[in-house]
Amino acid sequence: MKTILKYLIAWCCFFLVSCTKVVDMDLETAAPKLVIDASIDWVKGTSGNEQKIKLSTTTGYYSAIFPTVSGADVTITNSANTVFGFIESPGTGEYVSSDFRPVIGETYTLKVILNGEVYTATETCTGVPDIENDMVQNNKGGVGGDEMEIMYKYQDDGNQENYYLHRIISPVSVFPEYKVEDDKNSQGRLMQEFFSDKDLKTGDLINIRLYGISRRYYDYFRKLLAASGAGNGPFQAIPGSVRGNIINQTHFANFAYGYFRLSEVDVKNFVCK
Repeated sequence: MKTILKYLIAWCCFFLVSCTKVVDMDLETAAPKLVIDASIDWVKGTSGNEQKIKLSTTTGYYSAIFPTVSGADVTITNSANTVFGFIESPGTGEYVSSDFRPVIGETYTLKVILNGEVYTATETCTGVPDIENDMVQNNKGGVGGDEMEIMYKYQDDGNQENYYLHRIISPVSVFPEYKVEDDKNSQGRLMQEFFSDKDLKTGDLINIRLYGISRRYYDYFRKLLAASGAGNGPFQAIPGSVRGNIINQTHFANFAYGYFRLSEVDVKNFVCK
């Protein structure tokens, strides 16, 4: 009986090992669509005059390269009809402005003209509170009490509805970690946010960014996170199509992916002790 059991175990092991072969499926690739990454970030303590907009196209599922798009006319206009031009760094698909003027509460309109088609989006520049300086480290944090945990705080404005985007970069994460949050249950309170990982160690640098965002972008980013899957990073290849606020005024059906967002950003670094 023992001999039969040994052969059975050996056969099962061989079967499991033989089934680990990776199979690349021949997927049908849709026609490329324009992707407009128009994230205007005004970091506290800076003038915010230097901004960048990236144009690319979608690509095949297995491709790690996103083709860049050159030759577009890119501008942002404020409510006073002041036009800020974005000029491409040749061949990069990156369009740069050095004279942009961000103002909290100001409304801006993005316009991208490419191949005879006009894409537009309108959004308001959203402010954000300061991250408090008294960040706290707990070496027995996390769900199981076995992780190094960092806690930071910021004061919510109780006079309005607020929406926030958190981005955390650490040595233990392959991609930045993102989270969106509202103040529905914490209006006007001192809000707390936690980041923890069992692999964090003394000397590790944690970079924390807190963005003020609009309700529309909050809803959009929640869908983006859900579509991307946990742990994959929200800007990796996604299984579903998430539409942003950019509209093709020439041919409505030929929409572009991406979002036009303007955010004030507070940045803090924390060194683990």
